Amino acid sequence: MADRHNRDIDRPLPPSPEPLPVTTVDAHAHLEIVTETAPDSVEVGEVLAAAKSVGVDRVVQVGYSAEQSRWCVAAAEHWNDTVLAAVALHPNEAPVVEDLDHDLAIIAELAQHPRVRAIGETGLDYFRTPPELRKRQQESFKWHIDLAKKTNKALVIHDRDSHEDVLSVLLEVGAPEKTVFHCFSGDVAMAKICIDRGYILSFAGTLTFKNAPALREAVALVPHDQLLVETDSPFLAPVPHRGGLNTPAQIANIVRAMAQERGDDVAELATQLGANAERIFGSFAP
Repeated sequence: MADRHNRDIDRPLPPSPEPLPVTTVDAHAHLEIVTETAPDSVEVGEVLAAAKSVGVDRVVQVGYSAEQSRWCVAAAEHWNDTVLAAVALHPNEAPVVEDLDHDLAIIAELAQHPRVRAIGETGLDYFRTPPELRKRQQESFKWHIDLAKKTNKALVIHDRDSHEDVLSVLLEVGAPEKTVFHCFSGDVAMAKICIDRGYILSFAGTLTFKNAPALREAVALVPHDQLLVETDSPFLAPVPHRGGLNTPAQIANIVRAMAQERGDDVAELATQLGANAERIFGSFAP
């Protein structure tokens, strides 16, 4: 089965990885797609419990539509010692919704919720968006940037085949204090620009893919305090489970790969990544 962004989600569930020596945070997941259930369901609880069993005891649940952002908030309310929410219209969503103003008004209302700690994922995606719809996508991105500033919450950016324009928009309107590049997909040159501007770079399972040497070069450059780790569950499962159903538990494999590329101790890196997430998104405690 595929979601409205045309991504296949019928995939085998990989085995749980070796537990991390300390706990850390999955900074970007879509639990509703992993489970296809209600936010307070047993299935969501099982996914969170499996993650906790390997040291991933906190998850940022990220929005991509008005309806699904409501799901994010409900999940953060129910799992209120484990889950925080981000809300937004995905860049593939913004150009095609029937009433953009209506959906943005829902996002603005949800953004006031105390367990919503970020505005995202927003940004630009030129892979699926034809040129005639890109202006609407860009305007949505600018609106979300403004909302992040008004609410003093982090901005979570989706950037696909649009690096130059994303960076240009951030310069044009001014980036929020806490700006996160979700599933960073740029090269070393882009990483250096982001680092210089104080942006946060979040790396996913793509870091482990054979065809991603640029990501491995980039992750080695990022200062410890500008780094996050994520799964983007249920997509982008890391090697050796590429093609499988990704879940927050796979953070353990990604952290180990990240530590190897950086020459970091696994426990120290996992601790730093968790501390960064709490600095950017706030405490997960009720």
